Amino acid sequence: MSEITATERPPEPDWLAMTAQELVAYRDAENRFRASAAARALTGDPDPGAAIHWQEVALPGRELPVRVYRPAPWHDVEGTGRAELPLVLHVHGGGFVGTAVQSDWVNSHLAAQLPALVVSVEHRLLAPDSPLSDAVDDGWDVLQHVVRHAAQWGIDPARTAVFGESCGALISALAAIRARETHLQLQAQVLVNPAVDVTETMLDHSSVTEHAHTPTLAVPQLHLFQRLAVPPGTDPRALSPLYADNLNRLAPALVVVPTHDPLADHGRLYAERLQAAGTPARLTEYPGAGHAFLSLPGVAQQAEAARAEILEFLRASLAA
Repeated sequence: MSEITATERPPEPDWLAMTAQELVAYRDAENRFRASAAARALTGDPDPGAAIHWQEVALPGRELPVRVYRPAPWHDVEGTGRAELPLVLHVHGGGFVGTAVQSDWVNSHLAAQLPALVVSVEHRLLAPDSPLSDAVDDGWDVLQHVVRHAAQWGIDPARTAVFGESCGALISALAAIRARETHLQLQAQVLVNPAVDVTETMLDHSSVTEHAHTPTLAVPQLHLFQRLAVPPGTDPRALSPLYADNLNRLAPALVVVPTHDPLADHGRLYAERLQAAGTPARLTEYPGAGHAFLSLPGVAQQAEAARAEILEFLRASLAA
């Protein structure tokens, strides 16, 4: 998958009236912008200490692109004789729009400074023919693939974490639950402005009412997200970590919540449920920050502090 350059961002569509064809056209144009050099003023410059490339991963019935971040050059800086890197499996936000490139800033810094191998999943995006369950499977299948082929990827499978933003945090949270059920060892989960409820109560939380129309997320987008995520015949509770039957014995969690976000209560309530189930969970709120702030360091002042907190949390969690 090659880099794309673009200078113009498409105008915001009518989220509730757009057709399937208009959704695809908008998504493609918006993702060209997010992957362009012009977008770096918003999304931040990568850490020069990380090497970044695209790679295809062979999964059951499909191949999927992933964006790979490695410390460059990687060497055993502590002289322990241990060359394997910890793994951070990242899932970008956006739901029906988004690309791993928009998270180059945070992922390259994690790769260079932990150091770690960071693999960001270019999952299938929501569309009438691609429900949320497809994206959930993409995140989980990539995680399993990299862990199973640890030697090929140069990672230590015993030091693995998942990290997601928005819809990607939902995918990561579900991966953490599946990991427990299949005995795949996770050391940590980082959930940033997570969407964890796609049931009929998704929009009933007070933060949705209080911050219904913010610059980076508004209620019409959430309606579209919900409609695409759970088409008729889909069980929304199975895709809603907030309503999972059992949240105990999961990997310790860092839940990062920007307060000026319609989904702020999703993160707060999920942290409470994790804590009540006995899973260690740290909830950190960033007052005044908006949805997707971690992917917008060029305009969101608190992105730097959040990145530092995530780095500290993962460094402690993935220590040899």
